[in-house]
Amino acid sequence: MFLGESIHTLDAKSRLVVPKRFLAEFPEDQEGRRNAMLTRGFEGCLFLFPEQGFERALERMQLQAFGGAELRTMQRLFFSNAHQTQIDGAGRMLVPEKLRALAGLERDVVMVGCADRAEIWSREAWEKFNAEHDEEFDRLDSVMLGDGGSARGGGGGED
Repeated sequence: MFLGESIHTLDAKSRLVVPKRFLAEFPEDQEGRRNAMLTRGFEGCLFLFPEQGFERALERMQLQAFGGAELRTMQRLFFSNAHQTQIDGAGRMLVPEKLRALAGLERDVVMVGCADRAEIWSREAWEKFNAEHDEEFDRLDSVMLGDGGSARGGGGGED
């Protein structure tokens, strides 16, 4: 599971160090390589998935070609920006230029654990996101509880 956040720096070759605590989520293949899927995320970040996690995300996304214009648009934007990458022996991975540009990554980045994936943010964008949303945490209890907010209001046990 991906948890926590850490600050990193893109090196001169556009490589990013994956935190050691995240490396365990990327099992080695038969040749000893750690493969990952990097793609465009939401709110200006990138998503980093283990291959198996990416496959689960694909299962959640309805892959029906005739599912409507919004689904087809999402598929095109998501898959055209997906990039398979390897994590080298030093724990580094290459971030392609197109994805760096989409996320505004220049030098300082933050890797954020989000349960089934890591997110990669420019440090500036992550700090802005936190500043804008930090006060919302308590209000977001209904998302965590999955009850549409009924637990907050003390609604007297209505089920």
